[in-house]
Amino acid sequence: MENRRLAVLCSHLRPVGSGAGSGSGSGSGAARLSTSGASSGGDRGKKQQRPRDPGDRGPTKDCVFCRITRGESPAFKLYEDEKCLCILDSKPLTHGHSLIIPKSHYSSLEATPPNVVAAMCSKVPFIGSAIMRAAGCDSFNLLVNNGAAAGQVIFHTHIHIIPRKASDCLWTSESLRRRPLNFNQDASRLVDRVREELSTSNVSEESKGQESTLS
Repeated sequence: MENRRLAVLCSHLRPVGSGAGSGSGSGSGAARLSTSGASSGGDRGKKQQRPRDPGDRGPTKDCVFCRITRGESPAFKLYEDEKCLCILDSKPLTHGHSLIIPKSHYSSLEATPPNVVAAMCSKVPFIGSAIMRAAGCDSFNLLVNNGAAAGQVIFHTHIHIIPRKASDCLWTSESLRRRPLNFNQDASRLVDRVREELSTSNVSEESKGQESTLS
């Protein structure tokens, strides 16, 4: 499972050259350990869980993040408010690799209400800055593995904050030359299809007001 996840990550960012430091069990951090699942949270090394119905927001017995939220499994908590929680990844790619998770259970990003996504994303600059200072770096990747083909293994929405240092060689694809977009019929057809999907999608009550101004 770990090899599969790394291969997927490698395709759009950079495979692990190992991860710098475990970040989850040192010194004063022990005081932060909540009696909340055994594994705080990376997608690696976990048994794949079946996605739940998008409308089901209830916690599940099998979900490690739900157990952490309920206080039934241990995790190093960095931040918590009424809607979300930030914890150290139990198998970090780099020192300080952390996860922001919603307290309610949503199996995928598209199943997560916009106000919950907004609550999670609004904390990224604040939490990310603190993690960078604590980890002694000045950059981080923000990553969401949404769906099995994208490397999602824990089907409870979460955002990765992965601290970075220059020349850390974490993602090998960063050294690959990117090809410029061709402004041709294929690109035009793709744009038309996406706009069509946006205009015809069934919009939930919580998603209303997101209509594009493009015609």
